[in-house]
Amino acid sequence: MTQIPLENQGAAWQYRKMQPLRAQTVIPCPKLRAQPGAGREHFNWNPSVKTRSLFSAALLVLLAFATARAESVFRDFVTVRGDQLFEGEKPYRFISWNVPNLHLIEDQLGFAATNAWRLPDRFEIVDALSTVRQMGGAVARTYSISVVRGNDPPAQASHVLGPGKFNEEAFRSLDIILQVANEQGVRLIIPLVNNWIWMGGRGEYAGFRGKTKDDFWTDPQLIADFKETIRFVLTRTNTLTGVRYCDDKAILCWETGNELVSPVPWTREIAAYIKSLDHNHLVMDGFDRALRPEVLAMPEVDIVTTHHYPGPGPARKSFAELIRENAALAKGKKTYVVGEFGFVSTSQMEAAMKAIADSSVAGGLLWSLRFRDRDGGFYWHSEPSGGNQYKAFHWPGSAIGAAYDETNLMKAVRRNAFGIRGLTPPPIPVPAPPTLLPITDPAAISWQGSVGAASYTVERAPGPGGPWKVVGKGVDESAVQYRPLFADEAAPAGDWYYRVRANNEAGVSEPSNVIGPVKVTHATLVDELADFSKVQAQQGRLEIKTRDCRKAKEDAHRAAGNAGDALIYQIPTSIEGFRVFVFFPGNVADLKFAVSADGKTYRNVTADREIYFNGAGDYNYWKPVLYHAADLGGGERFLKIELTGETQIGRVEIIHALEPK
Repeated sequence: MTQIPLENQGAAWQYRKMQPLRAQTVIPCPKLRAQPGAGREHFNWNPSVKTRSLFSAALLVLLAFATARAESVFRDFVTVRGDQLFEGEKPYRFISWNVPNLHLIEDQLGFAATNAWRLPDRFEIVDALSTVRQMGGAVARTYSISVVRGNDPPAQASHVLGPGKFNEEAFRSLDIILQVANEQGVRLIIPLVNNWIWMGGRGEYAGFRGKTKDDFWTDPQLIADFKETIRFVLTRTNTLTGVRYCDDKAILCWETGNELVSPVPWTREIAAYIKSLDHNHLVMDGFDRALRPEVLAMPEVDIVTTHHYPGPGPARKSFAELIRENAALAKGKKTYVVGEFGFVSTSQMEAAMKAIADSSVAGGLLWSLRFRDRDGGFYWHSEPSGGNQYKAFHWPGSAIGAAYDETNLMKAVRRNAFGIRGLTPPPIPVPAPPTLLPITDPAAISWQGSVGAASYTVERAPGPGGPWKVVGKGVDESAVQYRPLFADEAAPAGDWYYRVRANNEAGVSEPSNVIGPVKVTHATLVDELADFSKVQAQQGRLEIKTRDCRKAKEDAHRAAGNAGDALIYQIPTSIEGFRVFVFFPGNVADLKFAVSADGKTYRNVTADREIYFNGAGDYNYWKPVLYHAADLGGGERFLKIELTGETQIGRVEIIHALEPK
């Protein structure tokens, strides 16, 4: 089978390696015996010798096939020598990314979605890890192993469902992540529990037993429950590769947890327990506030970490100063990794990366990177603690991230990521072809994008073989959030075919798959309200808002106003219907709609509404309401949208008759 080079796989990656199995040196995890009272899956099986031999032979064949299909590019585990990491005989250093959604997505924020959580699919996982690799990163840190929370929606796929109860679907997703990490050459840091409520953590373990979150550090039952999770994770056999997690070279280290406030005795006990199960991997202390002398002297811990974000007061030291001070404390005692840093200017981030590279620090991980959405575009995550300015980053950056200097920071990260490894950044490759998604209307075209793509070109043709005409040039997949990426507003009547190409500084991709025929029977004006350029007139004091995006399901630009304010659109042909996507910060204040033939005399029209609100959730979400009307058929060409209370409008679609040829 023809292989696509790794650098060119991108979003269109669909091949698995089909290479012979190579011998690998693995120190096996210790064998475990069932504990009294364990569930059925934990009991020892003791069949006859003949049966065992036949079973073992069949299992080896299956595992060899699975492993051959997903062979790891890694030949060594990462080890510690003194205060440094090594891969084989080479020092191992990195500048790379936290990818907190890698194992569980909390940003499924389509307008009609009432559950923000879902597991990633293979396209998304490949996009995430191949993006890290194209940027020069060798490591990705996930968020912590998730624990079900009392207020989670029923469909949320948490990993831990209760004491000793685990979600197989969620762990099969983690199996894919490890398989892809081995293929892409990106190692993972996996925190085992969270200090905070996001994705569940120590408070949820305590809640299962009717105890408080601080009991998590000392209560024997809670410690035993957490150890059972550790045992399950570390000794799990990957259903795709046949490799147990504790034998998987794609794992850089296990982190005791994320931003823990754990006492030293708890850290020692948990680190020792991890070591008793896993002889191959390193252990990182998840206490991030300072380097504790007791842990620097603790043989059970291999790596220490700190996290850095801007704090109050003008006298606070820079990240670079703090990193150098911590490096001096750890020097000669422990490997030191900067586990998270962010929410400061590009110059400050560059200074921090330089401090990492110029000192004994093994590596640093920026906060944070989001990958592409299987339904088109990217996942988005505004950072409320980032001064209501910063958002999760997307490679290679775009104009929508100008407020936090996204494009320049991404270039700086790539330069430093290769530099700390002693490498010159290679040229960015031409993107892989994108994958065009099914099209039901020319005003709603989306695709799965390509790693490294800066823009896209949309082409239309009367037949699957062409001739092709460019109908969209320089389309930025970051310009909209959880919406169709492109609207072909000028498509004539008839049956049409579409394809897409990805562009960057290296060139233009081969075309995507072709979708069609798409029957065009009407036209649609689409206004994302990044500005008022498509609005014919306004009434009142409407303004474009770009803050508080998380509350508006990450819609990056909305027209905000109050009672009496109005938008007026003029359409070249008769209006047939409309859809208006609205957010209400407070109570729902229904919009008023009217149409006119001359822009002077209006008649009121009634619109249906759909409310997609499932509670304020973790981020104090506003109420999303869709207003829609069809079959207006009165020949009017003006639409007035009037507000009756505090409102933010995110998108307007006006369906109208095609212009005569």
